[in-house]
Amino acid sequence: MSHPPVVLPRLTAMARQATPRLLEGVVAPLAVFYTALTVLGETGALIAAVSWVYLGVGWRLVRRVRVPATMFLAAVAITARTLIALVTGNNAVFFLTPEFGTICISMIFLASVRLNRPMVQKLTLDYIHLPQAVLKHERMRRFFARITLLWAFVLLANSTVSILLYIHESAMIGVYMLLRTSAVAAISGLAIAFSLWAFKRVLHRLHAPA
Repeated sequence: MSHPPVVLPRLTAMARQATPRLLEGVVAPLAVFYTALTVLGETGALIAAVSWVYLGVGWRLVRRVRVPATMFLAAVAITARTLIALVTGNNAVFFLTPEFGTICISMIFLASVRLNRPMVQKLTLDYIHLPQAVLKHERMRRFFARITLLWAFVLLANSTVSILLYIHESAMIGVYMLLRTSAVAAISGLAIAFSLWAFKRVLHRLHAPA
């Protein structure tokens, strides 16, 4: 069956859309937490991490910019984790709760493929815009299903590694953060590289008939 040609965004344009949000949501919170940990200690780092998330939400509200639903969820989640950690005096709650949450998310990723609603597609549309003609294409649908499976296992691997590292390095949070960040970055970096390569490949194939 022939498909009408579609206009596809360039990868560089999509990267420009996604990079600021990734820096704000992933890189900056880690930098804030680690810096506060060395200067203010664990309690100060927890408070600084919460403050960063709410600063991002407040900045958007003041500028009347749409706040992504994922940011609201992150604000609620990190607030609950921090309050429980401060009340109980057990920082393991702050560090391990997200890992168990990530395991649950990986299960949701698997279920979304089964339900033909791959989560990677939904998350991708939070960061970049893709034409409807592209999203409805059978090759693109298969791509998102397969990449969702890949990331389900990546999330599971990251959580497992993080939990094991915390068990062995819980007495030295700074060392744990450094090792965990390195391990997660390595696993996720390989997955990101493969995902981008596969995405570029499927876009090229969509362009080929035209």
